[in-house]
Amino acid sequence: MMSYYQQHVFFCTNQRNDGRRCCEKAGASELRAYAKARIKSLGLSGKGKVRVNTAGCLDRCGQGPVIVVYPNETWYSYENQADIDEIIERHLIKNEIVSRLLIDK
Repeated sequence: MMSYYQQHVFFCTNQRNDGRRCCEKAGASELRAYAKARIKSLGLSGKGKVRVNTAGCLDRCGQGPVIVVYPNETWYSYENQADIDEIIERHLIKNEIVSRLLIDK
């Protein structure tokens, strides 16, 4: 059976208020919105293509901000739009792992 989406990108947008590191304080929502708009502008969104979603806590905030790409279950940490662009270009379009942004499963 084929998946509805070829690739599914989940952005952790967890907000912690106890002083511990969290993805939201590192700009996760803004960069998720950027990724979603970029995917759409490239014509990569929709059925059989790429879906960008918000996720609650992915329990990796200490390494964050983080995203996970399925079906490969590839975990990345990122800092800015350039990192997101590289993940889109290399991983989502060319099916290459972006080693410098990779975090352990």
